[in-house]
Amino acid sequence: MASHRRPKPPSRTRVTVLTATAAAAVALSAQSAHADPRPSKAEAKAEVDKLYEEAEQATEKFNGAKEQHDKLQKQVDELQDRVARGQEELNKLRDGLGSLATAQYRSGSIDPTLQLLLSSDPDTYLEKASTLNQLSAKQADTLRLIAAKQRALAQQRKEATTKLADLESTRKALGERQREIQGKLAEAQKVLNAFSEKERAEITGSDKGADGAKGTGGKSGGDSAGTGGSSSHPNVPAGSGRGGAALGAAQSQLGKPYHYGATGMASWDCSGLTQWAYGQAGVSLPRISQDQANAGTRIYSQSQLQPGDLVIFYGDQHHVGLYAGNGQVLHAPRTGTVVRYEAMGNMPFQFGVRVG
Repeated sequence: MASHRRPKPPSRTRVTVLTATAAAAVALSAQSAHADPRPSKAEAKAEVDKLYEEAEQATEKFNGAKEQHDKLQKQVDELQDRVARGQEELNKLRDGLGSLATAQYRSGSIDPTLQLLLSSDPDTYLEKASTLNQLSAKQADTLRLIAAKQRALAQQRKEATTKLADLESTRKALGERQREIQGKLAEAQKVLNAFSEKERAEITGSDKGADGAKGTGGKSGGDSAGTGGSSSHPNVPAGSGRGGAALGAAQSQLGKPYHYGATGMASWDCSGLTQWAYGQAGVSLPRISQDQANAGTRIYSQSQLQPGDLVIFYGDQHHVGLYAGNGQVLHAPRTGTVVRYEAMGNMPFQFGVRVG
């Protein structure tokens, strides 16, 4: 006869283990379903290129704010120096009248009008003819001079206060631009961290890993299709005039790393390099690329470019380099790269600028 005993129920421990295992499996499955897969190299390149371009746009805004900040700082320093010198001159004039008042007091013949020394507004007294009649010509001239000095000092202090407020505003703008740049670079690095160092170099088209290893001086062998990579040194034709001299100066900086806001000599950003290069040729260029775009005669046909001409890229003109001949630009590209030659076609060319 078959046994009709009921199967033994599972122990509480076994039920707990099974439940936990099932829950973990469901959680892992849900995680898998919602986890973002690693992007392809093409997708990563598109995202990183976009972030680097936005970082460079912010860099030129940073450079503009920095230039304005430095200009305002110089103006504030000059105003404060003028106020200090004016106050010193005013104190000497007051001391002179004070000595005269002391002498008159001792002789018992103090002129009551010298109470002007106690006033912060000598003009009030000078407006009264009766007061002026009691003053010697020298005393009246001195008081007029004091009044003029006080007016000038008041105006200079007011101007300095306004400039200080403007200076504080530019400091805030600098901080905002810096945070924006760093945020874009951090986003790009987050994308790149999913790849090996070799893959990162392929994605960024850099001469070094995006984590900061030293570059090779721009000798990356040749253009890599779709990567925006640097080209090998082109056969650069000899330049002439100031443009040729600027190109020669820039060539001495090949291999130095890009860093936003940098003006040399250890590192450069795009407009910092071109400004310095032309400075070596005896030409003073503005600091930012948008202003450099207006520093000479514009040339819209690439076939008319000459070595050393400035070349402007992107619709908002946020990138600049030096034409190196044979369809090449010498420039400081972006974070993770070094000063190098690159094919002009890797970026949207806008126009060239012939300086001087």
